[in-house]
Amino acid sequence: MSVRVSLIIPAYNEEAYIGQCLESVMQQKDLPDEVIVVNNNSTDQTVEIASRFPVRIVHESKRGIIHARNAGFDAASGDVIARCDADSVLPPQWIRRVREHFVSSPIDALTGPIVFYDLPFQSTIPMELYLWTLYLLQRGKHTLCGTNMALRTSLWGCVKGMVGAADSQVHDDSDLGKQIHKVGGCICNDRRFFCYTSGRRIKGNPLSFFGEYPVRLVKTLLR
Repeated sequence: MSVRVSLIIPAYNEEAYIGQCLESVMQQKDLPDEVIVVNNNSTDQTVEIASRFPVRIVHESKRGIIHARNAGFDAASGDVIARCDADSVLPPQWIRRVREHFVSSPIDALTGPIVFYDLPFQSTIPMELYLWTLYLLQRGKHTLCGTNMALRTSLWGCVKGMVGAADSQVHDDSDLGKQIHKVGGCICNDRRFFCYTSGRRIKGNPLSFFGEYPVRLVKTLLR
């Protein structure tokens, strides 16, 4: 038994990163069945660069990661929807791990830690601590790391009308995880399922990363 995997990559002005992301996708031991790059009103060369690869471009005019994510998820035709960011680099076994999990266990969603490849401390430990802290705060329920996740397409059909629509109001990863739990879904957190991503938001706007994001997270958990 196998599962068809659709990989979704939201992108807004990612010309500096989208090429290396898609290179890592093309170097997977097991290729995804489709790759969808969601162009979220980019004004640079993002679409031109992505078009050099065997991917499908979906255009979403409403700006924001939630709108871009939703457009990509809605366009997916696979049994499982996987997602990374445009500045991510996937290890060669990444898609294979997605397939193995959804074939061998009755899970509904999968997540794992990330490594910031352009920060001095390159380890999964900070994200593992974050994910397990939320696990404890949510009384034994895992959340999602949107940069590194997958879920069954059928599950998305159940929760897409429940997730928040405004980036400023919710933490999109935790909000999606929370809605999955509301419909009885099971999220698996596998520390071996990781990917690399840029820490540019930490370096470029630390006040937002350590201020705005936590506030949105608290709002989401209290909804």
